Amino acid sequence: MTTPAPVAFETLRLSNQGPVATITLDRPQRLNAAPPQMFDEIHEALQQLPSLGARALVITGEGRAFCSGADLSGRGSEPAASPSANPNATSRGAGAYKALTEHYGPTMLALAKLNIPIVAAVNGVAAGIGCSLALACDFVVAARSAYFLEAFVNIGLVPDGGATWMLPRLVGKARAVEMMLLGERITADKAEAWGLIHKAVDDAELTPQAMALAERLAAGPTRALGLMRQGLARALEQSYAEALATEATHQMIAGDTADAREGALAFLERRKAVFKGA
Repeated sequence: MTTPAPVAFETLRLSNQGPVATITLDRPQRLNAAPPQMFDEIHEALQQLPSLGARALVITGEGRAFCSGADLSGRGSEPAASPSANPNATSRGAGAYKALTEHYGPTMLALAKLNIPIVAAVNGVAAGIGCSLALACDFVVAARSAYFLEAFVNIGLVPDGGATWMLPRLVGKARAVEMMLLGERITADKAEAWGLIHKAVDDAELTPQAMALAERLAAGPTRALGLMRQGLARALEQSYAEALATEATHQMIAGDTADAREGALAFLERRKAVFKGA
């Protein structure tokens, strides 16, 4: 049974089905365009996951879109004062800077630091900050009708939400340049072929397959999975020697967990391990 979270949100829904929590972006009339408030609410929802007993998280969108990009007309997007001579003037650029540094960016960092695995179920367009949100997840499962789009060049802006960091690491510089400088749609099938996402599936299979993957992850050794997330993130910036040291530290932590003891015992007894997330 799906249990609603105790706190009501205006731009999303948070629910859980056993150890799998789901954040559903819920502005279908705007193709789930994300005002700063939505990212603030995602951040708040992440803080509620421990109380829900969540051991995996799914992020998806309501309706026919995952997230069509930022919506700077919403709450939390007040433009900053312009440094021009006109005291009544406002700067769109300064307003975007404020939204990115005070709302979108902190939430993206919180996702990166989360200690449980994340699955994005991309049910439609994932554009701009929506593309960044999807690609920040550990696994991206996309409906075949979905597509990914870095549309900033079409409106005279630059990619954000960590896109310039993520894209070359996911698909290499040449394809990152193609996505950012040409601003063309990348279909789900092409995204899978590029290695941008985990899997493209038939539309009807999106929710079942994304949930099955999340349930598999939720049944795993949660603390070890969280350490893997952090180790992978650090390794992208570390030297080989530093990565080896991080692995040793994380192995020391994981080795003292109940799940590690269960894993060793199950191996000796030639049975499947039953992990509790501790």
